[in-house]
Amino acid sequence: MESGSKLDVLINSKATDSEIASIAEKVKNGDRITDEDCLILFEKADLPSLGIMANTIREAKHGDTVYFNRNFHMEPTNVCLYTCSFCSYSRLIKKRSEGWEYSIDDMMDIVKKYDDEPVTEVHIVGGVLPQYDVPFYEELFKTIKSHRPELHVKALTPVEYHYIFKKAKISYEEGMKRMEEAGLDSMPGGGAEIFHPEIRDQIAGGKCSGDQWLRIHEIWHELGHRSNATMLYGHIEEFKHRVHHMSELRKLQDKTGGFQTFIPLKFRNKGNEMSHVPESTVVEDLRNYAISRIYLDNFDHIKAYWPMIGRDTAQLSLAFGVDDLDGTIDDTTKIYSMAGSEEQNPSLTTKQLVQMIRRVGRNAIERDTLYNVVNDFTDHVFEDDNLYKGYLSLPVVSN
Repeated sequence: MESGSKLDVLINSKATDSEIASIAEKVKNGDRITDEDCLILFEKADLPSLGIMANTIREAKHGDTVYFNRNFHMEPTNVCLYTCSFCSYSRLIKKRSEGWEYSIDDMMDIVKKYDDEPVTEVHIVGGVLPQYDVPFYEELFKTIKSHRPELHVKALTPVEYHYIFKKAKISYEEGMKRMEEAGLDSMPGGGAEIFHPEIRDQIAGGKCSGDQWLRIHEIWHELGHRSNATMLYGHIEEFKHRVHHMSELRKLQDKTGGFQTFIPLKFRNKGNEMSHVPESTVVEDLRNYAISRIYLDNFDHIKAYWPMIGRDTAQLSLAFGVDDLDGTIDDTTKIYSMAGSEEQNPSLTTKQLVQMIRRVGRNAIERDTLYNVVNDFTDHVFEDDNLYKGYLSLPVVSN
């Protein structure tokens, strides 16, 4: 049964709540849902209904395509001035012996490891320390570009930019222009957490505010560049805070069109000050992906970050609005493994990623950071590959 007909069944079923049926009618007609609708979905919608709506939108935008890229991460340091209660990754300055602090030479050694690999992106985020300032990152970006000009530099969050620009006593506008001139190509979506000050002040006090996060991305978009956006969910926030967060993103996207991808990030509770807070269930994870896809109509892509949620849930998410699984990673990030994620050594080969995607009947497309097609693996046959003889079915998402 096609998604459209499933949506009709959902709308016309006597078992469907009238408010959910009304929202499903909007989805069918391509109409934008309201903040109030979004809250209703969080509070009342069951997973199959959300799957039908989200998958209808996802397939209208992308068909059976699932994107990934070949990338690696660099994390300059895990020592940080800030003490976010949800963070398992960072170490305070007084415990800096437990962490790492890379020099530019150290990081260039990491870059050079991939000289003969067909990676297209380096993703750079880390802790906040005084020595990692504007001149440091200018030199780092320039050095990477001088060594490998075609490598896309996706680097730093507004948390880091806010700090280094303030330290340098320069405006956001001047700071982002200097980053652009040094070789920055795009921005990741990290540091967003939850925008609402009621929650942000509790879990990430001292960092840039939600408004400042949005403003730095807005300036980057005004310079003609792209970025991603995230939301940390499943901790002490309420559904209304998730709606507010996505509403702020949707409004900025209406204004600039500069966001490419939305990535819901699952809170993991190991090794941090919020270990007493239970983690969200897989069902809630999938509900959150689906609602994100339904609400963020002006975002082209919804990404499931597989190192955070594990490969199985990432596969399931492809039936709930997700069309991107991030990249190969190559065991170059510790941010989520240190927080207790399923993937303690997050690394996949291209073949493994393609297998993940094909096993649920989707088509794998390798992209670059800006979603240009690098390789189409739809009909690709790997050597000694017997896993594609029969695909697993996508989960059933009908009532």
